[in-house]
Amino acid sequence: MQNAEEDSKWKLILAVVRPHLVEALLDSLKLAPIESLLIKEVKGFGRQKNMLDRYSGSDFELAFLPKVELSIWVDALRLEEVLELLEAACKTGRMGDGKIMVIPGAAPLGLL
Repeated sequence: MQNAEEDSKWKLILAVVRPHLVEALLDSLKLAPIESLLIKEVKGFGRQKNMLDRYSGSDFELAFLPKVELSIWVDALRLEEVLELLEAACKTGRMGDGKIMVIPGAAPLGLL
């Protein structure tokens, strides 16, 4: 088990981004000081929900837009560096770019 001092030095970054930006983002994170990375395909909406009527198809498609969620564990001392990489790779300046959230987190534990 880890102690509280070890846990306080870790941050969990949750980033929800446009799917077509993920490849460029992963390229920029190759040399980044991250401990662990998890990627999930998700659906949702934020401020652009009033623009959903532009999408055609089923009711499900009208309610949610495809996004990709990244969970990134990083040492707190390197947090700003990783956030700058995320913003540089994903910010287009248009509505729907996504969100970045930083959560105090426990260090990722290996199973072995």
